[in-house]
Amino acid sequence: MKLCRYFALIPLLTGGLVLAQQPPEAPEPPALPAPAARPPEAPPPPRPGRPPMERAFHPGPPGRWWNNPDMAQKLGLTAEQQKRMDEIFQQHRLKLIDLNASLQREEAILEPLMEGDQPDESKILAQIDRVAQSRAELEKANARMLLGIRRVLNPDQWKKLQAEAPRPRPHPTR
Repeated sequence: MKLCRYFALIPLLTGGLVLAQQPPEAPEPPALPAPAARPPEAPPPPRPGRPPMERAFHPGPPGRWWNNPDMAQKLGLTAEQQKRMDEIFQQHRLKLIDLNASLQREEAILEPLMEGDQPDESKILAQIDRVAQSRAELEKANARMLLGIRRVLNPDQWKKLQAEAPRPRPHPTR
């Protein structure tokens, strides 16, 4: 029974990863003459598995949003603020990459332990602890970076950024 509870924890522990490498900014598509104005696209839904600290300190769009000209203008970011946010991002990037790799390594070690014909509970539990510790270290490092970026914004800019956060869609009731 106790082992079943630990098996139930595995999907939670091996869920979505915080990717330290930000996706490259998508190039702007060439401007096409539009016969009629298009309605604005709905923001993408929040990524599942995003850690709570990321959601707390990063309510705006994913990626290096401060380099998006529209977002920078909406928030009233200065060139100095953008430069400082880039510096903070670069200071943390390599550490986040390493921590993410460490988490993936610990999860890769756990997989064959779980799939064995005769699972060794003590080895599995010890490895679950290592996965959880790796995930916690990654979460803390990511939160430190996001907090540093948050501190660059003034209170008015922070409120505007929060207003840009994608709103979760309500689940339809049955």
